[in-house]
Amino acid sequence: MKLDILAFAAHPDDAELAAAGTLLAHIALGKKVGIIDLTRGELGTRGSADLRDEEAAESTKILGIHARENLRMRDGFFVKDEESLLKVITIIRKYQPEIVLCNSEIDRHIDHGRAGDLVHDACFLSGLRKIETQLDGKIQDAWRPKSTYHYIQDYYTKPDVIFDITPYFNQKNEAIKAFKSQFFNPTSNNNEPETPISSADFWTFLEARARQFGRLINVTYAEGFTVKRPIGSMDLTALL
Repeated sequence: MKLDILAFAAHPDDAELAAAGTLLAHIALGKKVGIIDLTRGELGTRGSADLRDEEAAESTKILGIHARENLRMRDGFFVKDEESLLKVITIIRKYQPEIVLCNSEIDRHIDHGRAGDLVHDACFLSGLRKIETQLDGKIQDAWRPKSTYHYIQDYYTKPDVIFDITPYFNQKNEAIKAFKSQFFNPTSNNNEPETPISSADFWTFLEARARQFGRLINVTYAEGFTVKRPIGSMDLTALL
């Protein structure tokens, strides 16, 4: 299946937290959208890898995305080496997205910046026909996405692109809440340790960040992205 947008995430829930509104908006426009999780989040303080798999499946239903896979790289220990790059290249060539979204260029969690760098470089290498990859026994065609955007996560980064998600903010939050082992739930009776994202204050932060980006473009809620490569346009009015 060819996709219009493919979002990569170091951990299940990364894409939901930082880019779900953008994904929902494009699905509403009739675009084909997918998510690729690099790891199962097995080193997370709360929950388990199996539980995160279940939560990701539930979030997938809420979002209505067209494809989701997990590359099962090692949480906390994956690196940008030939093996990892080829895994990502194979997925890019499988889905042939026009646009790739990926983790922040730098962030509090060390996996985020590393994942963003890995995916960014794989997008370039995927366009080189002399790099051979196979899927289901068939040699894949080279494919390079037209654009790669890094979604902004915990650390504030001045965005290069801001996308209005106001109509989809509530549905985005429902997708995040699917990861119930990770985030604050007043009805939960589990005795797991507190983490920086498991408190009620984290929900306040998420709304504040969305409002902060929204204010910059005169809407209520928005998501921000950075780019390493300049954005081109043949119609400046399309950027209004």
